[in-house]
Amino acid sequence: MKTALMVAEKPSLASSLANILSNGKNSSRKGSNGACYVHDWTGSFHGETIHFRMTSVCGHVMTLDFVGKYNSWDRVDPVELFSCQTEKKEANPKQRMQSFLAQEARGCDFLILWLDCDKEGENICYEVISCVQNYMRRNVQSPDVVFRAHFSAITEKDIKAALANLGKPNENEARSVDARQELDLRIGCAFTRFQTKFFQGKYGDLDASLISYGPCQTPTLGFCVQRHDEIQTFKPELYWVLQLVVQ
Repeated sequence: MKTALMVAEKPSLASSLANILSNGKNSSRKGSNGACYVHDWTGSFHGETIHFRMTSVCGHVMTLDFVGKYNSWDRVDPVELFSCQTEKKEANPKQRMQSFLAQEARGCDFLILWLDCDKEGENICYEVISCVQNYMRRNVQSPDVVFRAHFSAITEKDIKAALANLGKPNENEARSVDARQELDLRIGCAFTRFQTKFFQGKYGDLDASLISYGPCQTPTLGFCVQRHDEIQTFKPELYWVLQLVVQ
């Protein structure tokens, strides 16, 4: 019997999907990494009876970082961080997510990805593919091996419709997340190191142990400052309230 490995973005979602797709008739076991569960049942896929194996990740499997020697603040000029070598590392080594996915993918014929339907979800799709590609029974490059489920609600109607209308993961959206991650890493680390070292010792009342900078922090800080200014300049005004009495 053929086997389809299905991967969701978090354990609670995997449990919900398994209960819906199996009509509540699935067995569950704790995964070897201790963080995820695996749900098994028999069902129909592409006109044949197969074994379904549903599990999950816990968000991103991988994270981007500089290679070891560039993590030294003292020996590396922040300017070098804009062009130095980077590498993908396991996001949470304690979860052993790569080895867990590889173990569950061993001998599987199909991979069905149930990650969240946004750019981050598309990126995690390819992280999962990279973890299992050497352990699947068939080549993940084959057109009928890897599938992507698209859904907008965790209801029986939406989930079963998603399984009946599977698509493919979007590589361009996944790569856009890779680009964003790299920009965040290079810009955030370079400017954080530069301004932290620049301001150290210059102002007595400034805690300069770490002055962080990030592309997302700047607009967020702007929102906070704007709201603070609105509160400080607020002037109370009289207003009327209508009260309805029904007898």
